Amino acid sequence: MNALQLAVADGMTIARRNALKIRRAPDLLGGVVMLPIVFVLLFAYVFGSMISLPGMSYGEYLLPGIFVMTIVSSAQITGYTLTQDLQKGIFDRFRTLPMSPSAVLTGQTVADVIMNLTSVVTMALVGLAVGWRVRSSPVEGALGFLMLLLFAYAFSWVTATVALSLRTPEVFNNVATILSFPLVFLSNAFVDSTRLPGPLRVVAEWNPVSTLVQAARELFGNTSPAMPVPDAWPLRHAVPVSFAWSVVLLVVFVPLATRLYQKAVSR
Repeated sequence: MNALQLAVADGMTIARRNALKIRRAPDLLGGVVMLPIVFVLLFAYVFGSMISLPGMSYGEYLLPGIFVMTIVSSAQITGYTLTQDLQKGIFDRFRTLPMSPSAVLTGQTVADVIMNLTSVVTMALVGLAVGWRVRSSPVEGALGFLMLLLFAYAFSWVTATVALSLRTPEVFNNVATILSFPLVFLSNAFVDSTRLPGPLRVVAEWNPVSTLVQAARELFGNTSPAMPVPDAWPLRHAVPVSFAWSVVLLVVFVPLATRLYQKAVSR
């Protein structure tokens, strides 16, 4: 095998190891899945009865936002797992093995794709139960799910970078919560961003989460001609901009996370 094949093989081995950890600790996946289910039921049946949208039900408007909230929440498991392994000395054990240095981060993020796929499938089933449907073509619907999983993979590298900078599970959890809540709630995930007051509207319209939610709504066909047309450039070109965001996050944070990991294991 050449160096690339060895790196891929080592990464898949670490991915299997992390997938087994999730299976043996179902509370990790359960927390990520149950919270969005609660949000679906809460917003669809409690707040949804008080929120009216022209030309569509609030349930269909809501689900793409729940999908995005789910993958943002799921990505935090990457950081939490890395800080736990760092604290327990697992990285030191990996360093003594004849394995590629990139395998740990690659394996962790690939395992999170499996977890995100499980979360998205669960959310889709819950959505179908509350009246959500994919109104577009099968190709557009599949592209929508692919876009969500790609962004989830890219965002996992962001949380890996943050985790390797902070190095302890407790601090990471606090910082991740502080960062993720504004990212999700200052967006168009739950309400139309045009209804927000001036400064908050600008933040929401240029928030990458808003762009991803808008792109998911377009690809799933969860839009209405009666809804206001977004003014912000990212929302008017939501699908290509969302894919571009994923590429940018990977280009920026894969090298950063790799450098921080090498620094952590060299101590």
